[in-house]
Amino acid sequence: MSNNRPRVLAIANQKGGVGKTTTAINLGTALAAIDERVLIVDLDSQGNASTGLGIDPKNRTRSTYDVLTGEAPLAETVLQTSVPNLFIAPSTMDLSGLELEIANQKDRAFRLRNAIGGLQKAERGKDGKAASEGFSYVLVDCPPSLNLLTINAMAAADAILVPLQCEFFALEGLSQLLKTVEQVKANLNPSLTIHGIVLTMYDARNNLSDQVVADVRQFFGAKVYDTIIPRNVRVSEAPSYGKPVLLYDFKCVGSQAYLKLAAEIVQRERTLAT
Repeated sequence: MSNNRPRVLAIANQKGGVGKTTTAINLGTALAAIDERVLIVDLDSQGNASTGLGIDPKNRTRSTYDVLTGEAPLAETVLQTSVPNLFIAPSTMDLSGLELEIANQKDRAFRLRNAIGGLQKAERGKDGKAASEGFSYVLVDCPPSLNLLTINAMAAADAILVPLQCEFFALEGLSQLLKTVEQVKANLNPSLTIHGIVLTMYDARNNLSDQVVADVRQFFGAKVYDTIIPRNVRVSEAPSYGKPVLLYDFKCVGSQAYLKLAAEIVQRERTLAT
């Protein structure tokens, strides 16, 4: 991809426990593994993406809270992870109070977009290259709600990636997310699209999983990625070791699924570019 401007994908679903953070961490790692340079922006006050990539809270001296309050440029928050080509702008609990702090600011919905735009202007470091230069993807890990943080992500994003778990209530609430996307398109970001829906936590032993897959594909058609992320204990274990599953167990089915998803996303990007 071109290094002129990163593609910004917001990973969003207001339901909790659908695999947003897991997807952000492991998709970012998989993209980095195929030579993309990736920045994950942690917009969840719980900071699970930061923790899952082994970033000690003591090292989060600058965070996305500082970025959105205007205290620091995004480039100053960027930390290298243990994965080559993968960087993160970590979050802290301070984010939980951000909405009240900036609610009356005119640019409150565009703080993240402006910050990402500022990455291109980041000054070079002493080695001649800023850590923030040349990202091909920025993945924004959104909180499990449709609040001002999620609106910032959508206003900054080129497209939305929606993780959807293969469970009974999967489609419940999705209409609200899609409605919010339409409102953001109408008022804040006319070019915003749904990049795709990724089905997560698929259990081949469960007939319900197959029914959910069929229903979602029937409803959303080509917007649903071919790749399905299986329920996999190795994926669940990896964050407690501060590692993406691709580092924790490269050969497991979860790792292989995220590599396939990364390849599919890059292919969609190439199709969009032609």
